[in-house]
Amino acid sequence: MITPEPRAAWIAGRAEQGESTLAVTHPYDGSEVATVAVPGAEQIERAVAAAVAVAPRFRRSPAHLRADALEHVSRGLAARAEELAEVITAENGKPLKWSETEVRRAVSVFRIAAEEARRFTGEIQRLDADTSGEDRMAVTRRVSRGPVLGIAPFNFPLNLVAHKVAPALAVGAPIIVKPAPRTPLAALILGEVLAETDLPEGAFSVLPLGNSETAALVADPRLPVVSFTGSGPVGWSLADAAPRKHVVLELGGNAAAVVLADWPDIEGAAERIATFGNYQAGQSCIAVQRVIVERAVADEFVPALVEAVQALRTGDPYDTQVEVGPVVDEAAAERIVAWIDEAVAAGARVLTGGGRDGATVEPTVLADVPPDAKAWAEEIFGPVLAVSVVDGVDEAFASVNASAYGLQAGVFTRDVHLAFHASAELEVGGVIIGDVPSYRADQLAYGGVKGSGVGREGVPAAMQDLTEERVTVFTGIEL
Repeated sequence: MITPEPRAAWIAGRAEQGESTLAVTHPYDGSEVATVAVPGAEQIERAVAAAVAVAPRFRRSPAHLRADALEHVSRGLAARAEELAEVITAENGKPLKWSETEVRRAVSVFRIAAEEARRFTGEIQRLDADTSGEDRMAVTRRVSRGPVLGIAPFNFPLNLVAHKVAPALAVGAPIIVKPAPRTPLAALILGEVLAETDLPEGAFSVLPLGNSETAALVADPRLPVVSFTGSGPVGWSLADAAPRKHVVLELGGNAAAVVLADWPDIEGAAERIATFGNYQAGQSCIAVQRVIVERAVADEFVPALVEAVQALRTGDPYDTQVEVGPVVDEAAAERIVAWIDEAVAAGARVLTGGGRDGATVEPTVLADVPPDAKAWAEEIFGPVLAVSVVDGVDEAFASVNASAYGLQAGVFTRDVHLAFHASAELEVGGVIIGDVPSYRADQLAYGGVKGSGVGREGVPAAMQDLTEERVTVFTGIEL
């Protein structure tokens, strides 16, 4: 994958080499897989200036231009699916099967955005419900808030970039993408596909940048929208640094799966939880971390969960039989194991796993984890499941809510009344009934409450978030 020259950055839609370079390494063995161009100050300024210059025209561009471009990107990603999956595995370390899934989702995101761009319109409202509104009618449109700074994380280097780019382009908002420095390659390939479209110059840039350059962009008043996905401390600090901007934060969580006594397939629930506590090596903000099981089924469920976790194969992520690859780097693996050790020192039991080999952490199941231990209370972002046994529904739901986070929760129940109770009671952005919290449909509103952030992703919801209402009232007309 290493090429003679660094993979180019995208400055206002044009490929350019940078003032310096960044090496991208494979998390599994530390080998260098590519180098990328890092833009300098003059290039960054040109990218911002171009986005600002094109914003008024792009906002008013015809829907078919934006939709056609998004459709082209969807087709282009599909045509390069095999290459992109290999690139994602190279830079991120996730097993190839999960990289292939990520590419398919990104293809879908751009297709959905193309569809939504064609039907994204306003509404007409009669105003004569009150006497003062006789002979008046209002037209309400949604218009772009302006250029967007999209900051993406390492765990989904293509699809979470797609969730920044596709809604922005769909509403006519220029976007500057800042991919994670560990995983910029998929975003730069996306830039190649975007450059094949008829989007105007300045509609997009892809800038692999460091922290100081990113902070300067966050503070730049010419970029009125910041959309960030990543860690809570970083996200809240960005919001504090841009108090007058429209800031969207997706900050993760420590997702809970609740297994209630009425669920008919305990073994199936255990297998789902084992898979989606460890997919992406647990490096997903909706990967299962906390497992809350009703006592009546705990004796059946816990051994089934341990068995299912032990059956997961770890190793080289290019091996198609491997289900759990490395975490992003060895430092992350060391932290995860330190959190496991901390929980054990406080009284937790390791039912399986608990060790590591380089950046690969053994899929782990813990029991009796104290509620204040990091492995229970914080987002571990690794292949670790912590099991708690409770005496009933009320205790289970209270345990879900006793968290600083609130992104998604899964509840395994067949009782429709309990399902609606969960929807009303659980303090999360999404409740998944009959499955793990890791389910996400890319056209669905997605986001959290409490420490999990503000705003919503999912293509239609993000399009709403990136725009604002503009009202026009017509006077003296026949209704």
